Amino acid sequence: MDIDTGITSEVLTIKSEVKLVDIFNEIIEKKSKAVYNYIEELDIAADTRIVVIGTYFTGVGIVKKLSEKYENILLIDIYPHLEGLLHTDLGGRLENDADFSSDLNLIYSGDVVIDTTGFGGIDVAQSSKFDVDTFIIEDPVAEDNDELLAEKNNIHERLKAVKAKNKAVIKTKGIDTKTSGTMTLTIGVLTNLLNRFLEMPGVLYCACEMGFFEEVIFKQKDIARFIELTNVNAFKVSTINPFDLDEMIGEEINRINSEMI
Repeated sequence: MDIDTGITSEVLTIKSEVKLVDIFNEIIEKKSKAVYNYIEELDIAADTRIVVIGTYFTGVGIVKKLSEKYENILLIDIYPHLEGLLHTDLGGRLENDADFSSDLNLIYSGDVVIDTTGFGGIDVAQSSKFDVDTFIIEDPVAEDNDELLAEKNNIHERLKAVKAKNKAVIKTKGIDTKTSGTMTLTIGVLTNLLNRFLEMPGVLYCACEMGFFEEVIFKQKDIARFIELTNVNAFKVSTINPFDLDEMIGEEINRINSEMI
């Protein structure tokens, strides 16, 4: 843990070793590992065509995790510049090459299809055209604590419309967030920890290095800038009584659970 003196020698600034991108990656790993284990249990051949719909951020993590074993993966997203995320450390490393396309006609080209598009993504009519071996969809709702979001959530209608031998839902929750998106869960981790840090004896104040990164990614379309902004210490705390920030970060992330249902 990095420790500096603050305004006076009695007040210290402690910084987490954990970086913001590390929190993103640990959450992505939970989701992608759940999907990997589910597909592996189906005993699918390594050259099976796998189509992942949606890049941000679950999709890119799933592609990278599956690339450890599978050789015929296509990632589809309506935003062409998001292909750049495949070539960053976000979501891990790409072990085998994966294709990328913004052609939505190709969503039907897989034997295994994974839909991570959430709210406003693939609709019921599009879903009804799938006739595949395996179809997986991510539930964008986490804790079912928002009535309006629950009404908006149509993944079960989408899943019902699909023709597939195997169907499954990626369900991620645990820290009382409204949605299961990696960005939402990261903000949940950060805000929960800020509140916990403030309750620690001797803490004056604390801060995290989170910004509204959707503008950087989708408006400025600057993937390199996004990676730069997240490659920083996640927390800084002003205190007269140092404590282990990284241990508490780990505890909070461990509360998140991702499973296939």
